[in-house]
Amino acid sequence: MTTTEIPAADGKGLVKIGQPLLRREDEPILRGEARFTDDVPIPGALYMEVLRSSHAHARIRSIDTDAARTSPGVVAVYTGADLAGEWVGQIPVLIAPDPAPLLAPRWGPIATDKVNYVGEPVAVVVAETRARAADALEAIVVDYDVLPAVVSPEDACTDRVVIHDELGTNKAYTWEVVITPESVDAAFADAAYTVKQRHIQQRCLPAPMETRAVCAVPDPMGGGGFTLYSSTQMAHLLRTLLAMTVGVPEQKLRVIAPNVGGGFGSKLQTYPEESLCLALARRLKRPVRWVEDRSECGVAMIHGRGQVQDIELAADSDGKITAVRVHLLGDLGAHCKLFTPGIPVIGGPFYHGCYDVPAFAITITSVYTNLPPTDAYRGAGRPEATYAIERAVDGLAAEMNMDPAEIRRRNFIPPFENGHQTVCMVPFDSGNYEPALDQALELAGYEQLRKEQADRRASGSTKHLGVGIASYVEVCGYAPSRMMAAGGGKFSLWGTSVVRFLPTGKIVVTTGSHPHGQGHETSWAQIVSDRLGVPYEDVEVLHSDTAIAPYGVLTGGSRSLSVEGAALSVTCDKVIAKAKTLAAHLLEAAEGDLEFNDGSFNVKGTPSRALPITGLAHTAAFDAHLLPEGMEPNLSAETTWDPPNFTFPFGTHIAVVEVDEETGAVALVKFVAVDDCGNQLNPVIVEGQVHGGLVQGIGQALFELAAYDDDGNPLSPTLADYLVPSAAEVPSFTLGSTVTPSPSNPLGTKGVGESGAIGSAPAVINAVVDALAPLGVTNVIMPASPMTVWRTIQAARAAAPNAKENGR
Repeated sequence: MTTTEIPAADGKGLVKIGQPLLRREDEPILRGEARFTDDVPIPGALYMEVLRSSHAHARIRSIDTDAARTSPGVVAVYTGADLAGEWVGQIPVLIAPDPAPLLAPRWGPIATDKVNYVGEPVAVVVAETRARAADALEAIVVDYDVLPAVVSPEDACTDRVVIHDELGTNKAYTWEVVITPESVDAAFADAAYTVKQRHIQQRCLPAPMETRAVCAVPDPMGGGGFTLYSSTQMAHLLRTLLAMTVGVPEQKLRVIAPNVGGGFGSKLQTYPEESLCLALARRLKRPVRWVEDRSECGVAMIHGRGQVQDIELAADSDGKITAVRVHLLGDLGAHCKLFTPGIPVIGGPFYHGCYDVPAFAITITSVYTNLPPTDAYRGAGRPEATYAIERAVDGLAAEMNMDPAEIRRRNFIPPFENGHQTVCMVPFDSGNYEPALDQALELAGYEQLRKEQADRRASGSTKHLGVGIASYVEVCGYAPSRMMAAGGGKFSLWGTSVVRFLPTGKIVVTTGSHPHGQGHETSWAQIVSDRLGVPYEDVEVLHSDTAIAPYGVLTGGSRSLSVEGAALSVTCDKVIAKAKTLAAHLLEAAEGDLEFNDGSFNVKGTPSRALPITGLAHTAAFDAHLLPEGMEPNLSAETTWDPPNFTFPFGTHIAVVEVDEETGAVALVKFVAVDDCGNQLNPVIVEGQVHGGLVQGIGQALFELAAYDDDGNPLSPTLADYLVPSAAEVPSFTLGSTVTPSPSNPLGTKGVGESGAIGSAPAVINAVVDALAPLGVTNVIMPASPMTVWRTIQAARAAAPNAKENGR
């Protein structure tokens, strides 16, 4: 899906950072040989099925499980009341708005007296087969006292119906940042131009290819421990949180994440089913497993987005933005998951985008509704912020009758290499935004597109051409511990790695990262081959098993390479330093006289006397009597890397659409993405990550909507009702890149896993609005389905029947 082809190698011998390599973990997946959680054979396992609430808001009067208990093959049936004694604590909220107080309701893995969204667990059946368990669910009878539902954040703000009685309100918090309020007010008072817009970030389903799956296995040797298999993005953190809630001692719990078929943030959670499987395996003393079906996935998995955005810009007569003011209403859903209240706040400092804005104010109010909880979904707050500012910047361009590219040029933060303090006091690492815009315009053929657009308009064509631009900056590399704590984080996000030479010169790397499609095995082996000068195929990478890998927190927020990869790079340097001391001793030379190239040490100027690092590994392991005094045997090192700053990728995306005014159909005919993720470790993986992000952002713009009726019933819980775009719905992508190294880590990388999802949605909607500008259209809500677009056109015609071209 790209117009450029990168010649990629399978990876043999010495490889370098920046070299295109095919992912070595792909072959078993493509051959169907990879094992996902539900593929793991567990002899004697029982199967759990979950009865979920059919109401968005109701009190539970009674649950009759008698018939289910006597169903064939059923081992046990439990309600929330039956399992109340299994829980020793509550899952904490790990990111909260600071210093705003957070009102958060208590909740457990299974409801006891009240349900607050369709899909909330109310009972479980454990049976000898999955089919028997599913059949028995049908025999459970729940008597509900149905209550009015709150399904929109605007309604929630009124407290017409208070969802959580103990809180007394639906408002979770109000978080406010105002930089020099007098400057904001003065900027709007003195502005030559102002823009005021409202945007809706609809709820989206993460819809990973692999739904969630869990299997809890008691220690067969009777030691009181458990092994939990889970399709998770956070094996180590999951272990810690389950120990805190289920009460299994952490040292007695091993968590393994087999191959994970996509996550996008949705598997950065502790879900009820993990706690339930573990508690039931403990109670029944047998393995218990569960796999989510696709219908469950739409209501039992977190949702993404869910915001109402009001944004205002002030600008002077030259189009220079002088202030940005934002009021944001966040839909948290029924209760807080791990990061739920922090998602709107994470995006808060990015509502000024990559623009040099002197005055800024933002107020975020988040509320509870009777819908599934929202949480991190590819981009987590940054796509929402980018959408609002990029739509507003296009609105300013239209107001001033200025080209959208030119308005961006006039407002970009000037280039910087080692830090820029933004108006929100966020220290960007490095940036040079205009070259990305220039490259995107060139790749798109921008001038020719504008000429074609003008010709179509002059001819009276009913198929309108639109060109949309979106420039973005985002934050990755989660997270520097001190900065994380200052922003309301309740945990640290450092990275870990171990590099160990084996006596034969082969290498085992263990990492705290948990890959699920990012190519970590390829990338980590590539770093080690480059740094240590060893054959790529001689590097084994172990991960995603708490009994093997060093403590790693999670994989998300495009942090793996700039944090976990940086830890690995530092670890390689430690190995080289120890090997250099040994080489100097064996060569009877000073360390300062040695150089290290392509895996060997030699005295400067005498390359013929070289000691390969693989040979030194053998000496360090088996010939310890040759080591210098005080040196420990074995050649290995370990690092925990706490980065000094976040990283801030950026770029420009351009979408070209054709909109049929008679049907409202939008055809995306071209898409250009130019992204700057700092130094690129492997361009093949970069392109793959951008492709996936683009499709998800385009999906939100044109296709995806987790729809609910007024009673909180889901209208699109399955893929029959919820359109996830495929290759058939998107064009081939034209990709480019600029390189601005980050000073925040030794690799100079920034992260690219979410970039595609951040710039694409505003680019597409800007293109749709640009296409329909002659008809008087100034906004189209997402998703821009044919019906939505057609209705928008009719409304614009009714409001201004003689709408003329806006002059672009």
